[in-house]
Amino acid sequence: MAAWTASMSERLASVWGEMKKKKVSYLFMAPFLILYVWFTIIPIFQGMYLSFTYFNVLEPPRWIGLANFRSLFLEDEIFRIAIGNTLKFAFITGPVGYFASFFFAWLLHKMRFRLVYALAFYTPSVVGPGLGFMWKYIFSGDQYGLANNVLMRLGIIHEPILWTQDVDLIMPVVIFVACWMSLGTGFLAHLAGLQNVPHELYEAAAIDGVRNALEEVWYITLPMMRPQLLFAAVLSVVSSFSVFGVAADMVGFPSPLYAAHTVVAHLRDYAFIRFEMGYAAAISVVLLLTTFGLSRLFMRILSSKDM
Repeated sequence: MAAWTASMSERLASVWGEMKKKKVSYLFMAPFLILYVWFTIIPIFQGMYLSFTYFNVLEPPRWIGLANFRSLFLEDEIFRIAIGNTLKFAFITGPVGYFASFFFAWLLHKMRFRLVYALAFYTPSVVGPGLGFMWKYIFSGDQYGLANNVLMRLGIIHEPILWTQDVDLIMPVVIFVACWMSLGTGFLAHLAGLQNVPHELYEAAAIDGVRNALEEVWYITLPMMRPQLLFAAVLSVVSSFSVFGVAADMVGFPSPLYAAHTVVAHLRDYAFIRFEMGYAAAISVVLLLTTFGLSRLFMRILSSKDM
């Protein structure tokens, strides 16, 4: 214990000495750091504290220990449904969006007018939630819905399909729309990373025996793009586990028989409808630990000490 205390003291002294040497830099960083700590770090710890309390907004928080987590995992059947839906959504849209963003960025980075094409690919991620009416029209459950109309004209179906009301079809529809919206910031990060790979490396690789585009991607592009790949992976994890808007826009909130009910939807239900803030904080802590753990896993896989 004494050795650990001494080691920590040495580390703190070293950090403090380094800060004194670079005090001007830290002064310039201070406004951002203060706002970041005040509006991000402190609320995280407040949320963790509230997760161990009963808090209904009207009364002061009352400490109840692990009761919220016990109820969450042992008694809340809707939460288990939400966990299953979120995992299903994340393990499909996350990898699909991640690989699609890299693939389309790789296709576009050498094309003429790539900025125009990049805007076309990026726009759905920005205006997607605002275009819910378009997807409602496409997947409308009557014969005038675009999907039903096309399928009936082709003779594939003979009566309209209730896309957003059938519990077996709700999640596939939501996943399809989410994949359409998935080319967001990760796509731009991949595109920027591809632009920064030195062309001389490809010329040297061709001299060394690299003969096709796939070998170039494997031996040159991917190793040089590790920072962008890591950034896009973390974004993909966070966005896939925080899904709510697309499901609520498409099928309503709550969804029929909780078929598209996610962890974030469960959190919003308890936080802003039932006002059980302590229970909602427990849900948020579970979500935070899940996304943090997966992000750390991707950081370990994609990062390297020589980056």
